[in-house]
Amino acid sequence: MSLAGRTPLLIVVGIIGVLVVYAVILLSSAPGSVTGSVPSSFTVNGKTYVFNYTATTESEREAGLMNRKVTAATTMLFAFPSSGAWTFWMKDTNTSLDIIWISATGSYGRVVFLALGTQPESTNYLTPTASANYVIEAKAGFAANNGISIGTAVQFG
Repeated sequence: MSLAGRTPLLIVVGIIGVLVVYAVILLSSAPGSVTGSVPSSFTVNGKTYVFNYTATTESEREAGLMNRKVTAATTMLFAFPSSGAWTFWMKDTNTSLDIIWISATGSYGRVVFLALGTQPESTNYLTPTASANYVIEAKAGFAANNGISIGTAVQFG
């Protein structure tokens, strides 16, 4: 068979190869379960807080603080298997929250994005402009009361 006769076959094989690579990339970036240890607390500006709730699986992250009573002492950690621009929303969350995106390596990280005083029950997506592998949700006002802004250091314990 001549090269001209093989061209359609080579094109099909090339397309299949590209699709396989795309599928591998897509599947590896999907949010799955966290396999490493998950922090139980965090320290920011000299104050340490214990997480009341953690979300390490996709279903736990989807539920978040929906339909839960949130007090000034409530904190929830969302742990992701990889760094990404993870979006959040307030559907079925009956109180305003501060949502804090953190990029961390090991037990140290920095705040990379904030959504402060979010609108309860909103179905608008909150999309960060920076990648993070942890997100903390707390009652609105938490960030201001603790001097948290973009660049603030966070230590996980």
